[in-house]
Amino acid sequence: MKRKLLLIILDGVPLRNWRRLFGNLEGWVDSGEAQTWTMRAVLPSISASCYASIHTGVTPQEHGCTGNGNVFRLSQPDIFSQVRKAGGVTGAVTHSFWSEFFNRAPFDLVRDIEYDEPQSETINHGRFHTMTGYGLINQMTPSDVDLFATLTRLCVKNNLDYGILHTCTLDSMGHRFYHESQEMDHACAMMDEMLSPFIHKWRAMGYEIIVTADHGQDERGHHGGRSALQQEFALYYFGEAKGPGPEEVLHQLQLAPTILSRLGAPIAETMKGEVFLS
Repeated sequence: MKRKLLLIILDGVPLRNWRRLFGNLEGWVDSGEAQTWTMRAVLPSISASCYASIHTGVTPQEHGCTGNGNVFRLSQPDIFSQVRKAGGVTGAVTHSFWSEFFNRAPFDLVRDIEYDEPQSETINHGRFHTMTGYGLINQMTPSDVDLFATLTRLCVKNNLDYGILHTCTLDSMGHRFYHESQEMDHACAMMDEMLSPFIHKWRAMGYEIIVTADHGQDERGHHGGRSALQQEFALYYFGEAKGPGPEEVLHQLQLAPTILSRLGAPIAETMKGEVFLS
C-alpha cells in the first residue's frame, strides 16, 4: 500500500465543541501539523446510519440502515473490503455495529468480541464492545485510553495498513448532560488530553491520521435531523496531503474515497464523493 492511515471517530461531538474545547488538536492546526475542516453528516444523522455511510460512501437511502435498530450486514463495497483487495491489513476497535455491518451479523458475543482472521475479506483484526445495558445513568462505555492503547497494540502486532477506532463516550455524555454544560466541557478536554499522546505515537509509526465524528448533537442532546448542530462537526487531518481551503464544508460521503485514495486502494464505483486530500 502507498501509505498507512488511522481513522478516529469520536461519536456525537458538534462543531462548536471541537473548535472550543479540543486544545491539543487546535494547537496542531495552529502549528501547521494538522489541517481542519467542517464536515456534514448524512441524513438521518443517527449513529448507525452514519457509520454505514462513512465506510461505504453511500447514503442511508441507498445502503438501507435507517437507524440504530436496523443493523445488518451491508452489501455495498466498503473501506475494509477495498483495502483487502489491494492486499492491505485492516483492523477495528469499535462498537459492535461495525463488525455487523462489515464482517458478519448478527453479532455473537463469544465469537465476535475479539477476532484475528488474516484471510477475512474485510476486517482482519477486530476488538469490539457492545455497550449492553446502556442507559442515561449507566453509559456502559469503555475507557477511551484503553481503546487508544488497544488500537496501538493492533498496529504494532499486526502492522495494520488501515485501522479505525470508534468511541461513544462523548455522545453518551452529551445525551445525559447536553453539550453546553460543565460536565461536557470537562469530558471533551479529557478526551483531547487522552488522545493526544497517541497522535504522537501513531505519527511516529508512519500513520496518517483523521480525527472526526459521525454527527453532532443539539441543545437537547439530540441528533438525527437536519440542523447544523446535529449534522456538522470537525475533521482534523495529520499528514502530508493538502486539502481545500478551511472555509469549504466537506460531506461525510467524501471520507471513504478520500481514505482509499490516500492508501492507494481502489475506489469502488459506488463511492461518488469527491476526494478532498491530494
